[in-house]
Amino acid sequence: MTPSARVEAAIELLTEIMAAPGIAADQIVAAWFRRRRYAGAKDRRWITETTWTVLRRRGELQWATGSWAANPQARSLVLAALALQPDAEALFGADPHGPAPLTDAELSLIRGGPASFASAPDWARGNYPAGLDHDLRESLGTGLVAEMAAFTERSPLDLRVNTLKATRTEAQAALAGEGIGTEAMPMSPIGLRVSGRANLSETVAFRDGLVEIQDEGSQIAALMVGAMPGETVIDYCAGGGGKALALAAAMANRGRVIATDPHPRRLQAARERVLRAGAGIVQLRGDPATLSDPVDRVLVDAPCTGSGTWRRNPATKWTTTPADIAAKATEQTAILEQAARLVRPGGRLVYATCSLFAAENGAQVVRFLGDHSAFREVAPKQAWREARLPGEAPPAPVGVQLTPLRHHTDGFFVAVLERVG
Repeated sequence: MTPSARVEAAIELLTEIMAAPGIAADQIVAAWFRRRRYAGAKDRRWITETTWTVLRRRGELQWATGSWAANPQARSLVLAALALQPDAEALFGADPHGPAPLTDAELSLIRGGPASFASAPDWARGNYPAGLDHDLRESLGTGLVAEMAAFTERSPLDLRVNTLKATRTEAQAALAGEGIGTEAMPMSPIGLRVSGRANLSETVAFRDGLVEIQDEGSQIAALMVGAMPGETVIDYCAGGGGKALALAAAMANRGRVIATDPHPRRLQAARERVLRAGAGIVQLRGDPATLSDPVDRVLVDAPCTGSGTWRRNPATKWTTTPADIAAKATEQTAILEQAARLVRPGGRLVYATCSLFAAENGAQVVRFLGDHSAFREVAPKQAWREARLPGEAPPAPVGVQLTPLRHHTDGFFVAVLERVG
């Protein structure tokens, strides 16, 4: 493909992503390239990276182009992303497979140099939707812009070592033998962070179940459950089963992990992972409404807006609304009510989300404790120590809040609650 054709392709792909907010961007990208097998590896890389750059930095680009509308044109955003290139003007109008010639307004943008952000609003400098300013500020406070700027960075590839099959040192050596370098994670004692890029699914270490892909924040949430060998633990919103596998490993494959989900179809992907990990104590049980016997611990990794994963899924940042936050909070309230009945006296209910919003996190816990005098919050410092995590628990009014800026993890919230015996 010519350079101009690549630009036109990026505009077309971005237009398709912006027109389908209900479909995951990576799915759209994969389908888009399947229909264009003529695109070479370098073409795919350039088009994908340009598209992802626009999605990550859309606030800055909207400000630079003066696109105040809620849905700016993909062309103007791509143009703004290319504006710093010395040959950007030549990429438009010179190739029949490239984008149409620049308008006078677009020429002014190209020739005007980089935009000044001295007077830009916080949403532009932080690259987030203006409509979410109040909700994000409520959670992140005065550090909002810096916190959100961290979400424009590429997320790392994090791995959890499956201690049922290997130690961290052994897994690291196995990956190194296949040409994949890793570093021990700073917080999770069972985590490795991949250096650079890697096709993990093709490695023997992955196929043999020595490692699983799992963000460090998610690993910490599973460790804070405090699951012990011989206990019975419910992963109430298990989804793909990542945390259920982590719980089984923490329990040394002794006891029971009941993986269930309000949407049982989500568990289908867990079956292969359970077998690969050798996690024999994991039972896939479908709808949690069928459970009735109290157990030692219940993990609720609640459905949420997923705002904590915006580094990995930047397109969803621009489609999330305050109404979405309210709807998820309502769903979480109902799930917590149902899950609480399954905790025995003296047992623990662990509430987690991959969200940044207070309404889905601390406010949800405060509401629950106000309605349930039989439960109390375990002090975050205590829960952190019991999980054998290094240092002190990150300070927060309620629970533990992790962010990319402060902890180099996805945005994650965890609170540990105990039913008073």
